[in-house]
Amino acid sequence: MGNPFSPICQNHYFVPTLIFILCFRLSPSASATDTISSNQTLSGDQTLLSSGENFVLGYFRPGNSSYYYIGIWYQQISSKTIVWVANRDNPVVDKNATRLRILDGNLVLTNDSKSPAWSTNLTGSSGEVVAVLGDDGNLIIKSGSNSSSAEAPLWQSFDYPAHTWLPGAKLGINKRTNKTTLLTSWKNSDDPAVGLFSLQLQPSSEYFIFWNMSDDYWTSGTWDNQSKIFSLVPEMRLNYIYDFSYVDNENESYFTYSVYKSANTVSRFVMDLSGQIKQLSWLPTQQWNLFWSQPRQQCEVYRLCGPYGVCSESTDNFCSCLHGFSIASPNDWNLSDWSAGCARKTGLNCGVNATTNKDKDRFFPMSSVKLPDSQQSKSVGSSSECENYCSSNCSCTGYTFQDGSCLTWGGDLFNLWQLSTSDQSGKNFYLRLAASDVPNPSSKPNVAAIVGGSVAGVIALVGIALLGLWAWKRRSTRTKTVEGTLIAFAYRDVQAATKNFSEKLGGGGFGSVFKGTLPDSSEIAVKKLESISQGEKQFRTEVSTIGMIQHVNLVRLRGFCSEGDKKLLVYDYMPNGSLNAHLFNGKDSNILDWKTRYQIALGTARGLTYLHEKCRDCIIHCDIKPENILLDAEFVPKVADFGLAKLMGREFSRVLTTMRGTRGYLAPEWISGVAITAKADVYSYGMMLFEIVSGRRNSEPDGDSKIKFFPTWAASKLVEGGDLLDLLDPSLGSEADLDELSKICRVACWCIQDEEVHRPTMGQVVQILEGVLEVNMPPIPRALQLYADNQEQIVFFTESSSSQSSQTRSNNSASTVASKNQNAVSQNSAPSQE
Repeated sequence: MGNPFSPICQNHYFVPTLIFILCFRLSPSASATDTISSNQTLSGDQTLLSSGENFVLGYFRPGNSSYYYIGIWYQQISSKTIVWVANRDNPVVDKNATRLRILDGNLVLTNDSKSPAWSTNLTGSSGEVVAVLGDDGNLIIKSGSNSSSAEAPLWQSFDYPAHTWLPGAKLGINKRTNKTTLLTSWKNSDDPAVGLFSLQLQPSSEYFIFWNMSDDYWTSGTWDNQSKIFSLVPEMRLNYIYDFSYVDNENESYFTYSVYKSANTVSRFVMDLSGQIKQLSWLPTQQWNLFWSQPRQQCEVYRLCGPYGVCSESTDNFCSCLHGFSIASPNDWNLSDWSAGCARKTGLNCGVNATTNKDKDRFFPMSSVKLPDSQQSKSVGSSSECENYCSSNCSCTGYTFQDGSCLTWGGDLFNLWQLSTSDQSGKNFYLRLAASDVPNPSSKPNVAAIVGGSVAGVIALVGIALLGLWAWKRRSTRTKTVEGTLIAFAYRDVQAATKNFSEKLGGGGFGSVFKGTLPDSSEIAVKKLESISQGEKQFRTEVSTIGMIQHVNLVRLRGFCSEGDKKLLVYDYMPNGSLNAHLFNGKDSNILDWKTRYQIALGTARGLTYLHEKCRDCIIHCDIKPENILLDAEFVPKVADFGLAKLMGREFSRVLTTMRGTRGYLAPEWISGVAITAKADVYSYGMMLFEIVSGRRNSEPDGDSKIKFFPTWAASKLVEGGDLLDLLDPSLGSEADLDELSKICRVACWCIQDEEVHRPTMGQVVQILEGVLEVNMPPIPRALQLYADNQEQIVFFTESSSSQSSQTRSNNSASTVASKNQNAVSQNSAPSQE
């Protein structure tokens, strides 16, 4: 235990006995071991430390909670991350008066009244036992007389996980006991008690996520043992960190996973309180990186926002209350537990309660929503009949009319999802509210009111026009502050131009974008930045630098606004929107022909080349995807958001790892945590090329409703010499230049090579697409898990006239070949088209 008469205690040798005892009790924590035996206890700040110092077991208090729990967390990670909790449903108040000890063959936690708060509940155990914390994070109970590692433990925490699945642990079904090992979420960020969401393995070898142990809302699909993926989780094809395996025998069925040694990372799998399962890895940048999550969208989680809550992917908190409702439990809401939902501000009046027409309940319209669950259907002739039908039924809380059917809902409303206005699947919904919570319809004015109002209106309009002219001139003068080539806008001017940010064009991890019109009638797109903390001077300096970057394939930054925490960027408006709207959501009139697609691929490459190679400092975009490629009136591509990585600074990596819908474009080095280069953009560009060819997301179902990861299929077709027209967007009807199609598929495969050195630069991509350089047959990236025998091929291109165009190089000469080809490009490049 150490010397109680250490120097710090000797200084208080003659002080009261209480201080002497305090000094004596502090020493045990300084010499933590990995074992609790029958004559030892764990209390206060004492801990167990695994032999390799990977994990710690001790008392912890989550967030702002006043309660303590016994848990296990990582020792070497700066952010205290709990992976297991013993007494999650029975916390203790005083950790100093609580004891964790071996008692009657069990590991038992007793509270300050010496009553058991938690126990391993072993029966029939005899003899001496010890509790040992393993270096894998597994707490085991084993016989103290026989410490053989081959002997099965009497009990282990891996069989009783909380919300975290660690490498090496089993998650499955014990067929002998019919017991299922499952993960369950925390209740909220301050309470590790069993939450609403759980992950369980089914006998069909697929996982389900359940809400409240009853309703399932996500499945992994069945396991493909050959491909080592679940059928509905195609992202696993890009996995190079985790090795999953499935075991099914007469005694048990389970999955387990390990981390490849080459990945050199700490990993955990979590049933998050958000209702999503998440695989995370610890980065050298001292933060957890989200590798993947399911369901892909937060709003797909069942009953996430509780009764009368509405979910939106475009807001940071996801959940909000419907009009006429308020948060039912603000404390839980602030801890990201929205399950209590919302309550009505005003009670309904129905039947005998409505004495007059003005007291009757009314319906509040909502547009672009995914309808709630559990509707009933009735055939009616019109929307007004549907409204009358719902109004006459006091239990009806909302309705919608579509295709001749009146859909109504009774009782609490769950799973309302506010969609974007561009989402064609959104419906109109009418919510029943008290009359006082719905704006009154305007009453009919009398003649005197009309005449008087007209006169007053004319006078008011003249006054407003004069005042507006004066204000416009004043604002115009104020807005003409020019920094370099940019206009420094006043916030109120941008607010007026966008009609108070009323027309939203889209949004993402950096903020939302709104359409506006300047006084000279030119249209603009305004991005409201979020999660940015730079000071005024720094922001202006960096924006001015970005504003000087001009290229035909980059969106032009016209100006900015920086007033306190209000940070806005003003761009030219692109009338044809973003590339993704034409590839994935386009109607017949919006389908891009092959020639246009090829020019978009080439123009985008030119824009990125300018950022990487022609600017004073190399600018790495960090988020290349179809949503960030905008199209002008002539469908000329413009790379957007190219300066945001610079503006966000250190905050950017956090924003990127939590951004939704972009992980399919991230290069492997993002996930492994190493410093990125411009080759990260090359990888993302390659992934986007596949989508330009196919006209669908890389991991969307194919026409036969079978999940297929498109890059894998394309690479297979390419190497096997199959018909590349099979890869083409069906809407094009095989109308494509076969040479261009082959060229673009080869470039895409080169761009997504696992190693940076094997990928071309964007300048080389431009010259390949322009026909200056030929491109050789690429090897299949390891991440695609196909054709490992082709791994030695690493030459992405040769000179058009070179006799080496079909040759390959060995893997150990990669750097030399890349260097030679760089020289070849510089000697044979076409005239600059930048």
